[in-house]
Amino acid sequence: MTREEMRAEGNISTRIQFVLLGFSDLPSLQGLLFGVFSTIYIIILIGNSLIIIITRLDAALQTPMYFFLANFSSLEICYVSVTLPRILVNLWTQDRSISMLGCATQMCFFLMLGATECFLLAVMAYDRYAAICNPLHYPLIMNHKTCIQLAVGAWLSGIPVQIGQTCQIFSLHFCNSNQINHFFCDIPPILKLACGDTFVHEIAVYVVAMLFVAVPFMLILASYSKIISTILRLPTARGRAKAFSTCSSHLLVVLLFFGSATITYLRPKSNHSAGTDKLLSLFYTIVTPMFNPMIYSLRNKDVIAALKRLLLKKIV
Repeated sequence: MTREEMRAEGNISTRIQFVLLGFSDLPSLQGLLFGVFSTIYIIILIGNSLIIIITRLDAALQTPMYFFLANFSSLEICYVSVTLPRILVNLWTQDRSISMLGCATQMCFFLMLGATECFLLAVMAYDRYAAICNPLHYPLIMNHKTCIQLAVGAWLSGIPVQIGQTCQIFSLHFCNSNQINHFFCDIPPILKLACGDTFVHEIAVYVVAMLFVAVPFMLILASYSKIISTILRLPTARGRAKAFSTCSSHLLVVLLFFGSATITYLRPKSNHSAGTDKLLSLFYTIVTPMFNPMIYSLRNKDVIAALKRLLLKKIV
């Protein structure tokens, strides 16, 4: 081994602690950001919890569509709780350090829940396809057992792959710095800290992203192409409007989530910048979960009616 190689080897250290820079470049806005993110977190918890409660208690909402919606709201609460509490702690204490184990754990749960969201959105699209394109066979296709199997499959399918990917990422040596220019432990900023050639790991990230982002998105597109084709063939404008209203909310959520996630994980490494990554990550980690309850409730007459019945019952 040459002297230069020995020096390089000596510079490689296995980091036991990272620093999440987050929004440290905005020192005068720390208090404002804490207030904004606290409000957003409360909105997400209350909004999604309300959807879970009314879909469980209201007899009119005991259908596959609302079963999957309750699962989706539960997922959003878990998903946002992986990142937002850590952001709030960092803003409040200004202590941005995170252990390697804590960082790996956060990344692993974030990736697993992100994979679950991709598959659950695909399952919800299939449910709308079955309801609109095969209405006579819908009760048989989406029976209780099938709904449970699809939901469990969506929750569990990403776990082994994402655990493996997290172990692969954190098996790297980190010698460039211990400062993560992000507000949570995500793959692109972590790879930037790794020593040596990370080409194989980057290819692995693309392959997993194609599997868990691109494939579900293509399934959703296939479902909606069939749905739109069926809706356009309906004889009345009222029938077309009613059919489209049952899936428009889901389609809007799909576009928000997959749009920002696809740009983050599937664009070339040369196009990655810390500011852009943070902005896009805010969309699929915080903004989308905040708007989901509003999208599904304000655009859904059944949910609004169920919420009114629940409130009236409480008042009486």
